[in-house]
Amino acid sequence: AAACALAAALPAAAQPKAGEPLKIGFVYVSPIGDAGWTFQHDTGRKEMEKALGGKVTTKFIESVPEGADAERVIRELAQSGHQMIFTTSFGYMNPTIKVAGTFPKVNFEHATGYKTAKNVGIYNARFYEGRYLAGIVAGKMTKSNTAGYVAAFPIPEVVMGINAFARGMRSVNPKAEVKVVWVNSWFDPGKERSAAETLISQGADVVTHHTDSTAAVQAAEAKNVYAVAYHSDMSKYGPKAHLTAVTHQWGDYYTKAVKAAAEGKWKPGNVWGGIKDGMIKMAPFNAAVPKDVQDQVKKVEADIGAGKFHPFTGPIKDNEGKERLAAGKVMDDGTLSKMDYYVEGVQGKLPSSK
Repeated sequence: AAACALAAALPAAAQPKAGEPLKIGFVYVSPIGDAGWTFQHDTGRKEMEKALGGKVTTKFIESVPEGADAERVIRELAQSGHQMIFTTSFGYMNPTIKVAGTFPKVNFEHATGYKTAKNVGIYNARFYEGRYLAGIVAGKMTKSNTAGYVAAFPIPEVVMGINAFARGMRSVNPKAEVKVVWVNSWFDPGKERSAAETLISQGADVVTHHTDSTAAVQAAEAKNVYAVAYHSDMSKYGPKAHLTAVTHQWGDYYTKAVKAAAEGKWKPGNVWGGIKDGMIKMAPFNAAVPKDVQDQVKKVEADIGAGKFHPFTGPIKDNEGKERLAAGKVMDDGTLSKMDYYVEGVQGKLPSSK
């Protein structure tokens, strides 16, 4: 009875009156801009709005730091009557869970996290699938056998991408090595550019990034080396450098989730979609990429989509020679999502994420 009384006393978002549109909120970690992680989520938001027409209204708040400020923004969206809130950065996980406990009638969706609740679902894309394909391109295009990787934070999602990229490179170029510089930020164009320039000065003739801005691609263009972009097609920032990009497609997912909420059918899930689901797509190839390389990438892409090939199929050794997965085995999702080591071909030691 006490629990029931407590639940009744908790604030909840105002439910829409009959015929009124559902209010949907989005929280972004970086500026929307015209390319990058947040740009892709906002593109998905617009696609969802268009698909559902007058059934929804949306509000977004960009450049929200992870931590206390995120909790304040998420709470304000819930208090102002938003029935569904998408929080689109890993560091929003705990604030989302906390606010969700106070607003049990609001539906929350958190991107890239692992904690769920009765009213919190999680969703992510299998970035590593695209990373492996990008690695094939890099492995074929490098002349120095060295790629540079500008990385945000040493969490499993980012490490998984580095390792998939290295495995893709080495599948076509056994001599390939990947050097990593950590910038400890999702969005800091100055740091990202400096990191890319450092990697280029160390011999990398292909650079890629797991950060939100176009800085790495711009650095590659300025230094006359190649780049593989991430999140969005960034070819306009590096017409010569940009070989392709691993792009994330959120529109269909947002449309399905919000439609379910509008129909009262939404349930918290754990979605991890990849090439097969249309959530990961490769951007068009630069004309500099030979047709046989393009064809090879498309074949592996088709095999991944059909479930015939997995980028983390054994044998897998870490960069200290320890076997992490036996030959012929396929790494399961639980093991993948806890990845905390570099595979063969990645230089250096992984910093602690704590």
